[in-house]
Amino acid sequence: MMPRRKLITTSFAGMIMAKTTVVSVRASPTTPPKTGYAPVNGLNLYYEIHGTGEPLVLLHGGLGSTAMFGEVLPLLAKGRQAIAVDLQGHGRTADIDRPIRYELIADDIAALIKFLGFAKTDVMGYSLGGGTALRAAIQHPDKVRKLVVVSTPCKQAGWYPEVVASMKQLTGAAAEMMKPSPIYKTYAAIAPKP
Repeated sequence: MMPRRKLITTSFAGMIMAKTTVVSVRASPTTPPKTGYAPVNGLNLYYEIHGTGEPLVLLHGGLGSTAMFGEVLPLLAKGRQAIAVDLQGHGRTADIDRPIRYELIADDIAALIKFLGFAKTDVMGYSLGGGTALRAAIQHPDKVRKLVVVSTPCKQAGWYPEVVASMKQLTGAAAEMMKPSPIYKTYAAIAPKP
């Protein structure tokens, strides 16, 4: 039997590996998406719109980008207007001089929904995007019709302490170590200011 600490560390490493695998896979949709930048809250927030129908805003996980939705995005776009977003300091959205906090990013998503001309949208978020989606629904219930939250705790105590400690190590100092990873290569290829 594997000790709990080793299992948790291995599980966290597995989550990172799963993310890197997803990031490197990108299905080619039949029609190119509409892309743009929304000037919201001091950001130029990058978005892609795939398909037509009821709008569904998709929010990626930490260290990710719209590419994190890989082969799932074209499937969602078959019956929905799937709007994938690069969050603050991720993907094609440059960072600005403010903390990366769920509450602030949730305000960005509400402003994006308004910028795109929607009264309400469904919102789906994974990990960091899940926490952001949850905050968007709490702070802006007039903008969120339905909510899908994937793989995120509702409070920090929901994480194992070892996972929280590992996340705290992901500072700028970790950038050099991450350069060989698919996550960094994707970021460096698309970020306005890598």
